[in-house]
Amino acid sequence: MTARRGRRVLWILIPTAAALFLVSLAVGRYGVSPIEAFRSLFGGGESDILRALILRVRLPRTIAAACVGVNLAVSGVALQGLFRNPLVDGRVLGVSSGAAFGAALALSLAGGAAVVQGMSFLFAVAAVGLVVWIGWRFGTAPLILVVGGIAVSALFDALVGLVKYVADPLSRLPAITYWLLGGLGASRWETLLQVAVITGIGLSFFLLFSWRLNLLTLPDAEAASLGLHARPMRMAVIGAATVLIAASVSISGMIGWIGLVVPHVARAWVGADHRRLIPAAAVLGAAALIGLDTIARTALPSEIPLGILTGLIGIPAFLLLFLRLVRARGAER
Repeated sequence: MTARRGRRVLWILIPTAAALFLVSLAVGRYGVSPIEAFRSLFGGGESDILRALILRVRLPRTIAAACVGVNLAVSGVALQGLFRNPLVDGRVLGVSSGAAFGAALALSLAGGAAVVQGMSFLFAVAAVGLVVWIGWRFGTAPLILVVGGIAVSALFDALVGLVKYVADPLSRLPAITYWLLGGLGASRWETLLQVAVITGIGLSFFLLFSWRLNLLTLPDAEAASLGLHARPMRMAVIGAATVLIAASVSISGMIGWIGLVVPHVARAWVGADHRRLIPAAAVLGAAALIGLDTIARTALPSEIPLGILTGLIGIPAFLLLFLRLVRARGAER
């Protein structure tokens, strides 16, 4: 894969993502043309109602979809490189399970949107804190971190089940269940600002240290010979990926497969060099989730939970990618 091909792919992906952004603003129960939606962004448009619809409802939701797509895709790329395993995503460290427990606990206590978002983020970080403690206690080798993540994830999954079991079945339980299915229907400017800031900082971190991610894919001794201290860098990558995933889950609920499938597609297009892979995955993740969210809110009379839609599309895509990987490795042997 050449750098020229990576640039070509980005020049295709960026306009595609921009077009999907405009389509997302235009499509809905009250449809308008993409040109009219674009004019509304700058104070034009046919009516005040249309401008309010675009600027207060659809625009924050579309930006939220882009941020969540970037966060999940970039963190998936980083964790797959860190663990040297293309079948890894944010769930391997227990981030999603911790966030789910925090949100379920807040909803069972009738907390508002800010409380749900805050507790989701807090427990996502706490879950990874447990994994990091296991790594600090027993070593930061990828296998130890994966086993620790599986154990912590199972613990928080059990706690989510306990919260659902004791929740009020008439009011709290439906709210918990719906949140766990994932969706961006509650996206507003008030909840979006901090997520957008985290997305910008996290993406900048991974772009800045993308060459070090290349070294982390090597054995620790070989990386050390090239001047990289693997252990602190590994913890920094885990911390940055955790914050990105936690911020996303706190506003969107459980949305799977983006962090697993998008890195595979981006890697197939631009190669494994993280200097090209991270920007390609970021743009592709944003475009994918904007498109899926548009389908989720327009395909049926009632909105499809986004987690269900990503699963219906992501599972077949993952199986195809996995079979291609198995076939390629079989051919290498």
